[in-house]
Amino acid sequence: MPFGLCNAPYTFQATMSELLQPFLRKFAAVFFDDILVYSPTLTDHLSHLHQILTKLLEAEFFLKHSKCLFAKCQLEYLGHIISKDGIQADPSKIQAMVDWPQPTSITMLRGFLGLTGFYGKFIKNYAAIVTPLTNLLKKDAFLWSPDAETAFQAL
Repeated sequence: MPFGLCNAPYTFQATMSELLQPFLRKFAAVFFDDILVYSPTLTDHLSHLHQILTKLLEAEFFLKHSKCLFAKCQLEYLGHIISKDGIQADPSKIQAMVDWPQPTSITMLRGFLGLTGFYGKFIKNYAAIVTPLTNLLKKDAFLWSPDAETAFQAL
């Protein structure tokens, strides 16, 4: 891919998605150059890895061994911990939410909402809880209220 291509990330993602399309949502996920292969058993995993690696080799894509993890029971992927027990939010990200200071500006609030929004699927009633905070993003509306504080503490 030529350097300087303005839509290079999109092009790369589209290429990877097309290349690995037969495996996506069956036993693989891809986000740019992060390929996740998941399997119920080690035997299945080795078969799945072989299929993915063969496809990459055929397309002349190469992996850097030092950046690869194989046959892990648990790993961190895109801010989540994935294990046999399911998908959980990365505890360090949860701690970042807990330690976040009360926002004093729209910029700080946007940062907080970006972090909590990414993990919103783990927070019951996230959309309802966050409403008083998103209302503060309106023009000339940033006035910290008891409702905003309650929502901030709940998240």
